[in-house]
Amino acid sequence: MSDPAPRRVRVRAPELIGKGGWLNTGEKQYTLADLRGRIVVLDFWTFCCVNCLHVLDELRELEERHADTVVVIGVHSPKFVHEAEHTAVADAVERYGVAHPVLDDPELATWKQYAVRAWPTLVVIDPEGYVVAQHSGEGHVHAIERLVTELEAEHGAKGTLRRGDGPYVAPEPESTTLRFPGKALLLPSGNLLVSDTARHQLVEFAADGESVVRRIGSGARGLTDGTAQTAAFSEPQGLALLDDGSVVVADTVNHALRRLDPGTGQVTTLAGTGSQWWRGSPTAGPARETDLSSPWDVAVWNGLVWIAMAGVHQLWAYDPGDGTVAAVAGTTNEGLVDGPCAEAWFAQPSGLAVPPDGERLWLADSETSALRWVDLDGAVHTAVGTGLFDFGHRDGAAGQALLQHPLGVTALPDGSVAVSDTYNHALRRYDPATGEVTTLATDLREPSDAVLVGEEIVVVESARHRLTRLRLPEEAVRVASEAHRTRRAATEVAPGRLRLDVVFQAPAGQEPDTRYGPSTRLLVSATPLELLNDGEGAGTDLSRTLVLNPAIEQGVLHISAMAASCDTPSGDGSAAYPACHVHQQDWGVPVRLTRTGTSRLALVLAGTDEDS
Repeated sequence: MSDPAPRRVRVRAPELIGKGGWLNTGEKQYTLADLRGRIVVLDFWTFCCVNCLHVLDELRELEERHADTVVVIGVHSPKFVHEAEHTAVADAVERYGVAHPVLDDPELATWKQYAVRAWPTLVVIDPEGYVVAQHSGEGHVHAIERLVTELEAEHGAKGTLRRGDGPYVAPEPESTTLRFPGKALLLPSGNLLVSDTARHQLVEFAADGESVVRRIGSGARGLTDGTAQTAAFSEPQGLALLDDGSVVVADTVNHALRRLDPGTGQVTTLAGTGSQWWRGSPTAGPARETDLSSPWDVAVWNGLVWIAMAGVHQLWAYDPGDGTVAAVAGTTNEGLVDGPCAEAWFAQPSGLAVPPDGERLWLADSETSALRWVDLDGAVHTAVGTGLFDFGHRDGAAGQALLQHPLGVTALPDGSVAVSDTYNHALRRYDPATGEVTTLATDLREPSDAVLVGEEIVVVESARHRLTRLRLPEEAVRVASEAHRTRRAATEVAPGRLRLDVVFQAPAGQEPDTRYGPSTRLLVSATPLELLNDGEGAGTDLSRTLVLNPAIEQGVLHISAMAASCDTPSGDGSAAYPACHVHQQDWGVPVRLTRTGTSRLALVLAGTDEDS
C-alpha cells in the first residue's frame, strides 16, 4: 500500500495592513475575512524592480484562467523613498496595467508580518485563510497554478470554495495625448518620436513637441508586425536611429527589438522570440532565434546596437550586419562592480547615450542609482553611485553625489551628460572634466529621458504624460542635499561565523535536474568587501559558513542562488522528455553586526507545499 500524500502544512495568514490604503477596489478597504472562500495570491512587489514587473506579466494568464476562484492582491512594499508616495504607487499601478487590487504598504507592515526578505515574493493563502506556499523570485507561476488546481478540487469538495467575481474595480481612464511615455528620439526630419509606453504605441510629434503627426501601433498589447495601424507593441521604451534611417525600438515587455520604417510606418521584428531569457538559454546567436529579457533602451555605438538588458542586468548588442545578438557586458548578478565587461555587475541598466566623440557609452544603472560608462577597451567604470542601497539628491564631487533610480542619460555637446534622475524628479548634469554633479532642473515628474533639440533639451516627464522643453541654464539650480538608505530593516547578525542556508525543494511534480552534475549554484559577495573574512565566491552547495569581520558595523550580503528541476517522468512514459525549469533569486540582505544577532541566515529559493 502506498504512503498517503503528505499533509500540507498550514499557518494562519496575518492580516493585510497598509497605511497607504487600497487601489483598484473602488475605494473599498478589504480584510482577509472579506476574501474567505477564495484562493488568494499575495504579490509583494515594488515598482522599481524589473523582476517584480516580470511577475506581474507572469500572473496575467493565471488571473484570467482562474478568475472565479483566485484573487491576486499586490502588496506594494517600497525600496526607494519615492516609492513610498501613494501617488507614485497609483501611477505605477496604471503604468504597468495592474488589473488586481493593490495594498499600498509604505511602512512595510505586511512585508514584516509575512517575514518577506526579497522582491518579488508570492504567498498563497487557501480559502480558509491559511498560508500554504511562499515563493521568492520569478518563474514560479507554473508551480502556483498546479497548487491552485489542487486547492480548487480540495475546497470544492469540502464546500469551502467560493466562486464569483473578484474585488477588482478598474479605474476610470484619463484622456491625455501621452500616457506614461518612456523615451524620445529626434528624427532627421526635426520631428520627435516618443514611446507611449502605457498605450503600447509610438507617437510622432511635429517639431513643436505638441502637434501629433501620427500614432504607430494599434494600441492593443501584443507582438504583431505590420502597418502603423495594425502593428502591436507591449510597453515599448528605448529608441535609436540606425544608419539606414530606420528606428530600432526596445519593445520591453515583448522581450524584443522592433524596426520602424519612418517613411512607410511599417513595423518588423529584428531580435527576440517573444519569450523571456532564462538562465541556461543561449547568450548569443541569430537575433530572431534568441530570447531577450526586458530590453529598456538602445543606442548605436561602434556599428552595433547596444541594448540595456534590464531584465538580466547586462548589456547586449545587436549586429545589423549579420543579424545576430550577444551578451557583451555583465554576469547577470545584480550589483555595482567595475572592471572588464565580462566581470562587471549591473543593476537594471535603463538608459544609454553616446557622446559626440564616440569614446564611451554612458549608461544609467537604475537600481544602484548610478551613472556608469563603458570605454573602447571594454572596461566598465562608475562616475556616480556606490551601490544598491544608497541613494538621494546631493550635488558636488562625483564621489559624494547621489542620484535616485535614474532611467535616462543624454550626451551633451560639451562632453558632459544630463541624467534623468527619475525618482528625484530632477534633471542632473555630470561633467567629466571637473568631476562635479549639479542640478539643472527640478519639479519634473519622474523624468525618464531627455533629447537635445538645438540649444534646448526636451524632457520626457513620464508621470505628467508630456514633453517639457527646457533651456539649459548656465548655472545649476541649488537644492538641499539629502541622503538615504533603503527603507528595508537590516538583519541583526553576530560577528564571526554565520551559517547561510538557502532552502530549496523542487515543487510538487518535479525533481532536481542532475543530468549534468550538481543542480544548484550559490554565489556570495559583500559590500563593503571587507565585511566578509571568509565565504565569498561561487559553489554548488546551497549551505555555507560565512565569517563576518567584527570590525565592520554594517553592510550588505549579496547572495545569488540557482537550482534546476525537471518534471517527474510519468509511469506511462508520456513525459519521456520532461520540461525543465530554472529557479533563481538574488538577494541583497542589509546586515548589522551585534553580539546578540543571529548566527544563522535562512533564505527560501522556491516555495513548496510544505512552506510555512
